[in-house]
Amino acid sequence: MIYYLENDNYKIGVKASGAELRSFQSKQNNLEYIWQADAKVWPRHAPVLFPVVGKLPNGKYSYQGKTYELPQHGFARDMDFILASQSATELVFELTDSEETRAVYPFPFQLQIIYRLQGNALDTIYSVQNPAEEDLYFSIGAHPAFNCPLLPGESFADYYLEFEQPETQAHYLLEQGLLNGKTEPLLKNETKLPLSYDLFLHDALVFKNLASEKIELKNLKHNHGLTFEFKGFPYFGIWTKEPGAGFICLEPWHGIASSVGDNGELTQKEGINKLAAGESFTCAYTIRVR
Repeated sequence: MIYYLENDNYKIGVKASGAELRSFQSKQNNLEYIWQADAKVWPRHAPVLFPVVGKLPNGKYSYQGKTYELPQHGFARDMDFILASQSATELVFELTDSEETRAVYPFPFQLQIIYRLQGNALDTIYSVQNPAEEDLYFSIGAHPAFNCPLLPGESFADYYLEFEQPETQAHYLLEQGLLNGKTEPLLKNETKLPLSYDLFLHDALVFKNLASEKIELKNLKHNHGLTFEFKGFPYFGIWTKEPGAGFICLEPWHGIASSVGDNGELTQKEGINKLAAGESFTCAYTIRVR
């Protein structure tokens, strides 16, 4: 089932499966900003990452002496959400724990994903609530993929990312999806990152504590692109699949992949969030298209 929001100039579509954004389109020129999930390349649009971000050691973690298995990025992206409410500008999707989730993740939870369309801006809000009497441990993150190039006849290399602040950053290296403890310099007091497939030959670019809370996807030849705002996220990933893939992912995270040699204890995992009984956690990002 797909649900829609639209105004005079823009329209979005969201799947109940994974509460996944599948389209953000200009009604003026039919320009589609979201990757359309070509199964031969990468079959997703913008999955939510919950209750873990990235991979676990051997796909496993431990909690209170028991061992559990979770796939990369958790299970929420592959589960059916219910539409909790809908208005002219907002869709609210909800996922709660079940016998199925508790078999791999022994926590009661309520996860809401809220989409709010206002003009050319789409807010995506994540809300995690702990209805239990014990602490809830989780990570959550976004993984939206944007068409890049946006227009026919262009190339990936026609685009660049512009950071809000000058960045001096090394990116954290991955080894079979796990952080290997090594870094590689990338930005030195720079705001612009030209896109090339060579950047991603060894997986995603992973950053910690960017100075910027806004990144723009820009083109060298025209003004079409987008602004991506992600206030308060401590980790950020940038990724594409392979040379020739027509998308770029901008990924703000409250959580990160495990490290090589990690003992797998959930409560000690880097980037894990802890919610006390009855508490809630909220984060949000915004896409502004042009």
